[in-house]
Amino acid sequence: MASEQEIKKNNTLQKEFQNLLDKDFENRKLRENEIIKATVTEITKNFIVVDCKAKMEGMIPIEEFKNDNELTKLKVGSQIDVYLERIESFKGEIIISRDKARKMKAWKKMEKVFETQEEMTGYITGKVKGGFIANVEGLPCFMPSSQIDVRPLKRVDHLMNTPVKVIATRIDKNRGNVCVSRRAVLEKSKNAEISEALKNIKEGDIVENALVKATTDWGIFLDINGIDALLHVSDLSHGRVKKPSDLVTIGQKLKVKITKIDEKTNRVSASVKALTEDPYENIEKKYKVGEVYSGEVTKIMDYGCFVKLEDGIEGLIHNSELDWTNRNVKPSKVISVSQKIKFKIVNIDKETKRISLSYKAILENPWDKIKDKEGKVAKIKVNNITDKAIFGEITDLGLSGMLHYKEISYDENIEDLKKFKKNDTVEVKILEIKDDKIRFSKRALDKDPLYWFKDNKKKVGDVITTRIHEVLKTGVKVSIDKEKKLIVNIRKGDLAKDTADARPEVFSPGNALDAKITELDLKSRKIKLSVKAAQIDEEKSLIAKFGEGATKSGATLKGIFEKAIGKKKDK
Repeated sequence: MASEQEIKKNNTLQKEFQNLLDKDFENRKLRENEIIKATVTEITKNFIVVDCKAKMEGMIPIEEFKNDNELTKLKVGSQIDVYLERIESFKGEIIISRDKARKMKAWKKMEKVFETQEEMTGYITGKVKGGFIANVEGLPCFMPSSQIDVRPLKRVDHLMNTPVKVIATRIDKNRGNVCVSRRAVLEKSKNAEISEALKNIKEGDIVENALVKATTDWGIFLDINGIDALLHVSDLSHGRVKKPSDLVTIGQKLKVKITKIDEKTNRVSASVKALTEDPYENIEKKYKVGEVYSGEVTKIMDYGCFVKLEDGIEGLIHNSELDWTNRNVKPSKVISVSQKIKFKIVNIDKETKRISLSYKAILENPWDKIKDKEGKVAKIKVNNITDKAIFGEITDLGLSGMLHYKEISYDENIEDLKKFKKNDTVEVKILEIKDDKIRFSKRALDKDPLYWFKDNKKKVGDVITTRIHEVLKTGVKVSIDKEKKLIVNIRKGDLAKDTADARPEVFSPGNALDAKITELDLKSRKIKLSVKAAQIDEEKSLIAKFGEGATKSGATLKGIFEKAIGKKKDK
């Protein structure tokens, strides 16, 4: 057995060793959740063993070294950065990670380069929804599909797992997400080249060999000494251009003038028409309003057609200026593309470069022929029948007008429209011509039944004998003439002086009825008859003849009438 003295000596040595060890650890200053330096002490099949200057060595799975081919360069004694998660686990082991150290280091660098927009090298490792995964400095980042190149790519196989330059465009620290862009690097490089190239040209320069790269409906893309330029369709010619592809082909060289350089966007605009004189400059010397000229139809639209007067000058014939008889005629029914026509210039607007033309102005105006036709008989061909009128065309003039249903007959019955059909020929009278509109009348060819009043010299205040034609709830209809062409309505209130006798049901068709003309306007065709007014006048006449006290003395109107009739018989 060891003596008490030896035991005390051993305890003293252990305490000294512990103190030295604790003091050594204090100097190492290991802190969790930080990156520390570690030395490789052993490389096994599954682990890399490292010395972190902790109580024991740490072990890192070998998979964490395979991402960047770091394993091929690793050897015993190499120093690496590792992330210290735990100084001592419940098993007494140190927990470290090479992968997390790489990511943390990359994140810190990413935050720094995001501010400075510094370029970094990354590897596109896979495709995801909406874009790609790019490994940048060991940090997986998202690259949208639109940011992989300056123009859409159908295939990206050549970019997979190869080093590409990228710039961080967005960082989300809370979620740990980073978006990168390869396109920004390409544009930055291209813009630098363009900026340098733009120093060699200026606005107003004339370029002899501008190369046509592409054409669209709205312009042409040119290559001017390595600089992309746009030649808009409006700058191709002083005249109207349908499609740029009709004038140029890919690879063709053009002579253009530099019209604008935008230093902010590095965009260059060019023009061909700027090389030639504006034909509208002295147009008033070449063309006069009201004069007739010739030209070629170049384009037909729904609202009119364009006519070429000369190179760079075109005018518009609106569809209202194509035909005298139809203001809304379709241009394609009158003229065709490439047709050479004569026209008259209606207006020239030099500022807006617009010329208004008229095709119908050189044609004979049928309205001049019809001016003296008002009140005369004509034949029309029915073109259309609407709810209230017939529209027809005068057969020998081609002008259209309207026959209202009230002008078909003096009955003014809307059912008369059913007697006609399309393409019928109808004889009418031209009633009115006003503002290029014509009104027809068919009934004007017949004698107006109202002429009965003129023929019989009847006027307002006269009493006439009528025959009941129809009994209504609101009154009666009476016929004035024997032919029963003149039918007038007598209201219920005008049927008798006494209300009890003014009931329509006491009257029968065919009965004679004396009525007074209270209103007669042949022009507006207003006629008003009243039986009541006739009775009142008759009563006044009898009273005047037999005395005012006749009715007051107890005599009745009936008695007075009988007495008057009796006296007439005696006489």
